[in-house]
Amino acid sequence: MPSTAKRLSVFTESVIRGMTRLSNQHGAINLSQGFPDFDPPGELLAALEKAARSDCHQYAVTWGAPRFRKALARKIEAFHGLSLDPDAHLVVTCGSTEAMMVAMMTACDPGDRVVVFSPFYENYAADAILSGAEPIYVPLHPPGFGFDPDDLRRAFKQRPKAIVVCNPSNPTGKVFTREELAFILQLAEEHDAFVITDEPYEHIVYDPGHHVSLAAMPGAFDRTITCNSLSKTYSITGWRLGYVQAAPGVIAQARKVHDFLTVGAAAPLQEAAVAGLELPRSYYEELGRLYAVKRDLFLGILRRTGLPFTEPQGAYYVMVDVSALGFRTDTAAAEWLVREVGVAGVPGSSFFREPEPRYIRFHFAKREETLLAAGERLARLARLGA
Repeated sequence: MPSTAKRLSVFTESVIRGMTRLSNQHGAINLSQGFPDFDPPGELLAALEKAARSDCHQYAVTWGAPRFRKALARKIEAFHGLSLDPDAHLVVTCGSTEAMMVAMMTACDPGDRVVVFSPFYENYAADAILSGAEPIYVPLHPPGFGFDPDDLRRAFKQRPKAIVVCNPSNPTGKVFTREELAFILQLAEEHDAFVITDEPYEHIVYDPGHHVSLAAMPGAFDRTITCNSLSKTYSITGWRLGYVQAAPGVIAQARKVHDFLTVGAAAPLQEAAVAGLELPRSYYEELGRLYAVKRDLFLGILRRTGLPFTEPQGAYYVMVDVSALGFRTDTAAAEWLVREVGVAGVPGSSFFREPEPRYIRFHFAKREETLLAAGERLARLARLGA
């Protein structure tokens, strides 16, 4: 039997999705894989029913249905002030997951280097390796998960082709400041590198934080490849609708990568999703308030356990320090929590370059009753003296 590709030996299957399978097996409350247990907006559901009875069941334009791209461009301009040509600046993808793969393969040749902050969403390192690129890891330091400018300067001295910035961050909930983004942009300009941003949590930011899309900063657009999705903003993670936004020359190449990866995103879902993109600004304000309430509820639950954690500035994840539980590895702690406590999280080591046994990532994109039920189970940790 011939051997498989060597590059596949340096990373595993998704730990996040693996914890969901373990959670299902044991009937645990799944706070590992970040998807809501509540419905999308009613306007989207009505539009989906209408789309199901329309004539949009065959291939859409490979890089995205025109009506969807036009609505997307209007929404981006409304929030970020970027005037985009739907035909020149956008490629619609199968979720932000494909968008990141498209961005990586568009920016990098085999042998190039890519700066990745650690901790990082697990796809980034795998995407770089699958693209033939080599990750350069720069640590983010708890509790605020900021970076040391000198660390980043040293990374750029290795002449990377790109840097990946997740803002707001999965897994840490960090929101990068305008000053931090300006410093990243300065180094990218000095070393002629792309900045690949991943921004699916752009509308989930907590006071006093504010999300800044790097592509909208002065002088940034031509070297920024923005990846985003509709999954988190509209609670439609299963629809798998994302996009890449970039300068026309970059998009012309990204279209080719996307075409041969997936051909195109689902046509009926693009048609239905226009209803989400046309929601008023009040929807996004309410979304922010909704998640602020969920965050406060879940952080209160965690305080009662006695386990230390870092307060997220955005997104809907919390990194919890489980070292007091006494397990040798975070994986052992996470598996015990599923089997014996009935709550699933993600071992933090799957997000770090070096083994990091302290953390488990939980998410709180759940109904209030789901979070309260998880709290009843997690209360056992306080009784154990955690």
